[in-house]
Amino acid sequence: MSSDLDVFVGNTTLIDEEVYRLWLDGHSVAEAVARRLRGGVLEREATSVTVLQSDTRDHYRTFQMLERLLHAPPRLLQQLLFQIPPERQALLIQRYYAFDEALARELLGKKLSKGTKKELDEVSARTGVGIRSCRRQFDNFKRVFKAVEELRGPLAENIQQLFLLPPSLARDYAAIVFFANSRFETGKRRLQFLSFADFAACAQSMMGHWSQGALGEPRDSPTPEAAEPDGDLPKSFLQDLKELKVLVTDKDLLDQHKSLVCSALRGKISVYNELETNFKALSRALVNVGGKLTHARDVRDFFVDLVEKVIEPCRSDKWSPGDLRLFLTHYTAAPRNLPGFRHQALWERYMAAISACLLRMYHD
Repeated sequence: MSSDLDVFVGNTTLIDEEVYRLWLDGHSVAEAVARRLRGGVLEREATSVTVLQSDTRDHYRTFQMLERLLHAPPRLLQQLLFQIPPERQALLIQRYYAFDEALARELLGKKLSKGTKKELDEVSARTGVGIRSCRRQFDNFKRVFKAVEELRGPLAENIQQLFLLPPSLARDYAAIVFFANSRFETGKRRLQFLSFADFAACAQSMMGHWSQGALGEPRDSPTPEAAEPDGDLPKSFLQDLKELKVLVTDKDLLDQHKSLVCSALRGKISVYNELETNFKALSRALVNVGGKLTHARDVRDFFVDLVEKVIEPCRSDKWSPGDLRLFLTHYTAAPRNLPGFRHQALWERYMAAISACLLRMYHD
């Protein structure tokens, strides 16, 4: 940057990462110039305020022209107007679709609609994320959701392919789509200790164990589940979960299950007495959460139920995370040795996701 230069002509589009960040954060040109001044750019570049203002406006014009291409990232790679090296293209895309976890946490489970968008002023005030940035991020969530909601196959892979995102970011968007599909309740006070990362990890576990792809149904199968995207939980699987209630409705099976688990954990966990006393209530809670998932209202309360009926009682009895891990391991494995229990594969698939969710959620 030089005050002696009025015009520069070249065939490579220059991207200033600092200015790009300021643009993404929703700052105006004047605000961006002020921030650059406070950062000492004049001293570093030996330039003037006038040139700095001109440079910032030029970058902003470039970003605004690029934005329509960033809405469909493959178009950015295919266009010829802007000569941008591949590594810079990847940076533009990744940073455009990066999001503030505080904002994602506020919107998680809500319908990505005009009504929700109207609430962004309040969300911006609560999270400290600028309103322009909130709107851009919300539009990104909605754009990704619309692009993949009807696609079959793994959500994260579809998102990665369509939007050219790195795997970790694609998985986070998959979690947002998954929550928007099922409309899980995340806003209640007893869930406020859970972060976006906690919910995203739970979503990945549920999709990994319960989705149509995870169930091993061939993609070209004529069954209704084969047509369901992996962001939707297969109806037949959720219906089958009712069969697991036999573990708590059959008194003999319940008593045998308790005996097997308690025998395996005696002397190995610090809350053995509490486990022995509360095993039946805890088992009913774990089984019944799945047995109710055929009803939309109960799907919404999935995480509320896990916290209210499992996590809070365990906290009250002072279970450690290690105690919970050991319990869930033996609790899941024990039915293999229960005569007459015929749903072991279904049970283990169900408990794999439940256990992963509980262990992720079990913190202060």
